[in-house]
Amino acid sequence: MSSSSPPAATAPLMPRAAPVIHAVTGYGLFESLRQVAPEFADRARVELLHDAFESALASLAQAVAQGRCDVVVASGSNGAFLRTRLPVPVVLVQVGGYDLMTALARARELSRHVAVVLHHEVSASLRRFMGVFDLDVELRAYDTPEDAARCIRELAAQGVEVVVGAGMVTDYAKKAGLTAVLLYSLDSVRAAMETALAIARAQYEERTRRDRLDLVLRHLNDGVVAIDMQGRITTMNPAAARILGAAASQAVGQPLAEAAPGLTPGPVLARGAPELGRVEDVRGQALVVDAVPLYEAGAQTGAVLTLHPSQPLEHAVGRLRAHSHRRSRSARYTLNGLIAVSAPMRELVHRCEVLARNSDASVLIQGESGSGKEVVAQGIHRASRRHARPFVAINCGAFPEQLLESELFGYEEGAFTGARRQGKAGLFEAADGGTLLLDEVGEMPLPLQTRLLRALQEKEITRVGGIDAIPVDVRIIAATHRDLGAMARQGQFRHDLFYRLHILQIRVPPLRERPEDIAALAADLLPAALERIGARKLAPDVLRAALPLLMEHAWPGNVRELENVIERMALECLLADAVPPAATLRGVLDPSGLAMSEPSGAAALDPSGDAAPSSDGVSRGARRLGALQRATELHHIREALRAHGGNQAAAARELGISRTTLWRKVRGGEDR
Repeated sequence: MSSSSPPAATAPLMPRAAPVIHAVTGYGLFESLRQVAPEFADRARVELLHDAFESALASLAQAVAQGRCDVVVASGSNGAFLRTRLPVPVVLVQVGGYDLMTALARARELSRHVAVVLHHEVSASLRRFMGVFDLDVELRAYDTPEDAARCIRELAAQGVEVVVGAGMVTDYAKKAGLTAVLLYSLDSVRAAMETALAIARAQYEERTRRDRLDLVLRHLNDGVVAIDMQGRITTMNPAAARILGAAASQAVGQPLAEAAPGLTPGPVLARGAPELGRVEDVRGQALVVDAVPLYEAGAQTGAVLTLHPSQPLEHAVGRLRAHSHRRSRSARYTLNGLIAVSAPMRELVHRCEVLARNSDASVLIQGESGSGKEVVAQGIHRASRRHARPFVAINCGAFPEQLLESELFGYEEGAFTGARRQGKAGLFEAADGGTLLLDEVGEMPLPLQTRLLRALQEKEITRVGGIDAIPVDVRIIAATHRDLGAMARQGQFRHDLFYRLHILQIRVPPLRERPEDIAALAADLLPAALERIGARKLAPDVLRAALPLLMEHAWPGNVRELENVIERMALECLLADAVPPAATLRGVLDPSGLAMSEPSGAAALDPSGDAAPSSDGVSRGARRLGALQRATELHHIREALRAHGGNQAAAARELGISRTTLWRKVRGGEDR
């Protein structure tokens, strides 16, 4: 009875990653499987096995062990038998209502004495159906091949002439001299094959994801150890084995305390709370341990411990410090140097000048990423009485809590492993007498916010590991793209620190809210970019071609995005040795195809599609046209000034305007 059929017609052309489906039956269903298998040849490797029960199980177990079987398709009692004994999914060919009705109709055409023999049980709904339609059909159920054979003998003795059932039942019926009608349709077989294919694909994707994760874990320099709720090791990457001096294969299954004496899970198993930055001595070396709970299906199943050796961390401290201090401790930008053609920016510059010259209070600068918050902060410093003293900036989101604390407040000798001899001054001390910019202050951890608040209130700091208070005279400027007020209400930022920083507030408007500045910035940036590549002569023509496109863009990345776009446009000019076509310039604006729509702050469109007028009756299109004209005018003024070496009187004579008018136009203060 046992025989194996070759794969479907085009199976040898399938790639190695194609799922392998074994369609198995030892009875009448085999012909249906043979007909359907070629339909899946381009998506899977389909193996047909004309076998059942123990004999089929032996063949399939060998295929599974060799990695040649992902899913099995079978039916009836044979499928139920294989499902409980194979480690791979077994999909059963299901009997649909249409299949049953079609088979019954065919059976009643052949004889009035009909029986239906189903695997396991006859459903109550089927019995009700037979009763409602007054169908005289004998209904039987079986579990094993012996049960099926006995049913057929009994039905034959009762005078039944036609039997409807699965492949094994129809085979027994034919042997008993009865007419047999197969219960399964080709559509049922196709549905089972589709289900098997979907399962095989899901398994392949899960294996791929797991393999990728294993690959990442194997290449991590940090050690990773996973434990279950009893503290036994379930996974250990090579770095952890190297750090702990244990073989990963031998450590798996052992209690953590035995495999790595001195390393404990801490409270993560008992309370399910993560614990980060714990320092433990394990086998004579100091490790920084992060312990986080591991959840599966919403229930904690263990924990993951990440082990950081101290030496790489010490090197990282140096690299982070070098990254943080890569800028000079002096401000480069001034408020007068800000391009402020639009009313919001002129108002911002005026406000900053007043605040800088008349107050030493803390300033909170809020604005989107790339809008120029640090430029404004440097301008405030340059305009203040502290302009000759240091300007120090630090990104609060670029450091872990412990490193950020030592960067801000410094540390004493021996404060922690790897601390410099004689200690180190922090940024508060480095900025003494000047300005300290806390960029992305919203990312500062809550515990560190407490120390910062005390430093602002008492105007003194204490180094990490020290006991002496060091007086400091520092003006704090905090910058963030987040809503600190909302964070304070949600408990993510200290209220008292928020009020301490919020004494003076400045909002840097995004570029989309000041379209006049787009043209002015482009008129300033584009000639400079072209000059760097020796193509300054193209500036007027490129500016005329590019400005309409620049004015239409939403600028989600603000001024930083504009600077990058201008650089790309200059390179396109270099490649073409001419003004690029509009399509090229438009592609430069959105090289990724991910252009954002204009944000909600922009003017809405009326039903006709035209720009709706703003509150002062001027449409956005008119404002942008005016901005384009002013930008072109400003470009000519700057060209004249450059030609006359900055001599305003000579430039004004060449342009036919007064020196006062020229000065107002350059400053962006001309009356509208």
